[in-house]
Amino acid sequence: MSTIRRILVPTDFGDSSAPAVRLAAQLADKFHAELVILHVVQDTALVMPEAVMPTPVPGPDLGELVESGKAGLADLVAKMNLGRFAPKLEVRVGSPVAEIVAAAADLKADMLCVGTHGRTGLAHLLLGSQAERLVRESPCPVLTVKPPHG
Repeated sequence: MSTIRRILVPTDFGDSSAPAVRLAAQLADKFHAELVILHVVQDTALVMPEAVMPTPVPGPDLGELVESGKAGLADLVAKMNLGRFAPKLEVRVGSPVAEIVAAAADLKADMLCVGTHGRTGLAHLLLGSQAERLVRESPCPVLTVKPPHG
């Protein structure tokens, strides 16, 4: 069995990523592994090509979004009591799936722990699944965590 030394868990600060962060922390504790929490700031220029936008729409400043992501990660660590794990916090800019895959490779992650949105049927068909893409493209094993149904 492979040794798990570094676990990467991406978060968008939404409800579906919280269970993955919790489980990643539990696994990091059990395996004495490093916990890396990643937030990807999606560059709006990548989402809205100029051909679609007749007039440029002012978007949020990318630097502010990165700083907000860093603050969000620090808040998440405090809110979920993860300080004892001394997690490494990463903020990257770009397309979420591409940046998560790149981070897993760059950081030599032994496991990627991702939340799913639990989409099925037509929503899954139309929207696709980022978790599914991560499973296909990740350089390391991926553990997908479904949100609890309440």
